[in-house]
Amino acid sequence: MPLAGIYRSQQAKKPAYQQRDELYSSSGSGQSEEDTKAIEEMAVGCMSLPEDKLAQSQKKIAQLMKKNMNIQANKELIRCVILSRIIFGEEHWKCAQALASLAYGYLTLRGLPAQAKKHAESARSTLLTWKENTTSNTEKKEILEALVMLYYTVGVAWLLQNHGREAYFNLQKAERNMKELKELCEGSVHRLQVSEKDLTIALGRASLAVHRLNLALAYFEKAIGNVIAAKGDRTSDLVSLYEEIAQIEQLRRNHDQAIQYLQQAYSLCVSLFTDVSPQTAEASALLAKAHALSGEAQHRDAVEIYFIKSISAYQATLGPTDYETLTTIEEFCKWLVQNGEKQVNMNRQIN
Repeated sequence: MPLAGIYRSQQAKKPAYQQRDELYSSSGSGQSEEDTKAIEEMAVGCMSLPEDKLAQSQKKIAQLMKKNMNIQANKELIRCVILSRIIFGEEHWKCAQALASLAYGYLTLRGLPAQAKKHAESARSTLLTWKENTTSNTEKKEILEALVMLYYTVGVAWLLQNHGREAYFNLQKAERNMKELKELCEGSVHRLQVSEKDLTIALGRASLAVHRLNLALAYFEKAIGNVIAAKGDRTSDLVSLYEEIAQIEQLRRNHDQAIQYLQQAYSLCVSLFTDVSPQTAEASALLAKAHALSGEAQHRDAVEIYFIKSISAYQATLGPTDYETLTTIEEFCKWLVQNGEKQVNMNRQIN
């Protein structure tokens, strides 16, 4: 059937106001006033040139995200779902693709995991059905991309809600679809909404949440390798990865290895942000605590040095009464007391 015919049949089958109301009801109790306004605005003129309006909304989303206008970008994702329903019909994979994008938006733009899961679940069966039945490699590629995004969204949403097992289960599905996508594209996948790095890090965190430390370590090692291959070994992306993999090594009681990773993070921060910056202050505090956690006498001087560096950097950048400054001072004081030192010595050295 020609596109115009599909459009007319969808108009007859389900009025726009009904589609709007259903989308509203599916959003759950967390629907905001901004989202409601976006849906109501769609009622005006949404039936004219829907294909053009969809293209405009998709373009606008990218522009808004670049400007960190997250609420407005999420409104446009809602528009895309409504317009996709009008153009393609509710059972078409493109409509499910728009729902998966909306779910990802609720997760990454709004920080609303419950809404993200709800929209993702409503898109899953349609995408899986079309994946099995389509004979077009072009369609299958887009469907696989949507499934990677969908399962990633659900997995990270579960992780944010402290459900590690469910998170790991869904992220494994995302990983399988990513593998299938790479095979279809002969190993070359670019500009995905959910990158392989994003997925690998999420799998590492989910593995950590279910106490599979060796698996978590392997995922983070893979993520670090991918980042270095893509951006080199002097990128800020590595800082958080070194800090997280150090946490895993600490749980595995490999304190020397944890210290090495945190030393790399600290050196990167000094190089990228200077030695007097909040980023370097945080890295220094983590390094101090890692030396303290080792419990070995030869690390005592390092604990003191890095705590003092951290406190000094926090005081210079955030101020003496900032939460991070005061928390780090408190942690240093506790360590000093535990090791038979006097707090006055710490104050003198900082000043």
